[in-house]
Amino acid sequence: METFTFRTGLPRAARHTPAFNPMATTIKDVARAAGVSVATVSRALNGADNVTPDTRRRVVAVATEMRFTPSSAARSLITRRTHSIGALLPDLYGEYFSELIRGIDLKARARGLHLLVSSSHGDASEAAAALRAMHGRVDGLLVMSPHLNAEALADNLPQGLPVVLIATRQPDSGLSSYAVDNHGGAFAMTRHLISRGHRRVAFITGPDHNYEAQERLRGYRAALTDLVPGQPELLLPGDFTEESGWRAGSEIATLAERPTAVFAGNDMMAIGCLAALAEAGVKVPQDIALAGFDDIPIARYVTPPLSTVRVRIAELGGLAMERLATAIENPGRSAPHHQTLRAELVVRQSCGPG
Repeated sequence: METFTFRTGLPRAARHTPAFNPMATTIKDVARAAGVSVATVSRALNGADNVTPDTRRRVVAVATEMRFTPSSAARSLITRRTHSIGALLPDLYGEYFSELIRGIDLKARARGLHLLVSSSHGDASEAAAALRAMHGRVDGLLVMSPHLNAEALADNLPQGLPVVLIATRQPDSGLSSYAVDNHGGAFAMTRHLISRGHRRVAFITGPDHNYEAQERLRGYRAALTDLVPGQPELLLPGDFTEESGWRAGSEIATLAERPTAVFAGNDMMAIGCLAALAEAGVKVPQDIALAGFDDIPIARYVTPPLSTVRVRIAELGGLAMERLATAIENPGRSAPHHQTLRAELVVRQSCGPG
């Protein structure tokens, strides 16, 4: 019978532990091998202050050699942290939310945090239920919901849970918030269309009771009032979906007196409107100029490429995530912070040459 001798590379104490199995190492095995108590191993691996540097290095070295990985459940019990954050969004469909989640997730992963995402499906009761469902599962929450006021947030959030709002106007909530200058962006795009000689500028609205949609509508109205006084507004209903943009475009194509420019409250509606106008034989930009809002990735690839208002969506999510992480790591010491990101005009061929 052949005999093989090999070295495991483990500390001497670990190699001489008869029951050692690297696939089933426990915290007791690590403690025995390092010559310390189980409590010391726990404190050393979880970054507690009351462990000497030499002891911490020894425990970490032994745990690494023995390929010991603390269970997430056990670590949560010790640290009272889940190492997960929640994100409540009004919807999960479309490139806007994909970009927002991407920005959040990039920052969360960099910090070793897991992301749990839920949708309120545009319903206040579902939003409240989603908040309650996060209890005990996350260390903090990112909330983007036009349906929750300060009272609803207070009623459905556990006291002391760090929360950061995204594009949700709740000045009385006492919570940090990140938003985009929707009013300024819509004003700038309407002003650009007017500067190109357009006077009959139609606007496709967003969902009722949506804060961003209302701010964009307000910017459009302000530009008309300031720059072409007396010019009536032309509003078509929308809900931020391609279908609603297609319906608006179909209606515009049948008008006896069409607008010379259409400004959609987001890019998805603008793309739907573009399809409807093309089906009706209405050319963009030769017959009608068209613009959107958000600058989602596909906006530059449609034909013609879509003029829009750029929102750095991933950056918005990332900034909110960073703020939430700071609040989690410094409980009770992080004052509410409010930041509004500038919206940027992006002019492409859908508004005409030049």
